[in-house]
Amino acid sequence: MTQLNKNRFNDKELLEFKTLIKSKIIKAKEQLELIESAYRNDSNNGTDDTSPTFKAFDEGSEVMSKETSSQLAIRQEKFIRDLNNALIRIENKTYGVCRVTGKLINPERLKLVPHATLSIEAKNMQ
Repeated sequence: MTQLNKNRFNDKELLEFKTLIKSKIIKAKEQLELIESAYRNDSNNGTDDTSPTFKAFDEGSEVMSKETSSQLAIRQEKFIRDLNNALIRIENKTYGVCRVTGKLINPERLKLVPHATLSIEAKNMQ
């Protein structure tokens, strides 16, 4: 895609990343909606007429499920925010530049983790 000795990606390359990131944002927002929908679903799964013990277990798992859903939603919101920040870096033409080394991040890494701000080299230094 590009040579790593350049100091920034060209406009064509940035457009490719922008397209990738926008599609990831759409998918991430869809997943967030599913997570939030599961969180809001407070049906009792038809346990009204079952034994009190089972109902207690069911309510306990519902609380755990809501906590898990809440944590997933928070992570998903952060992921979407990170992707939106990557779009801003594309507009500023600073996308793909490692914030520690100042070198270009490997394009293959950016395809896998498009919101990355650190090169593998910098990540390994941490």
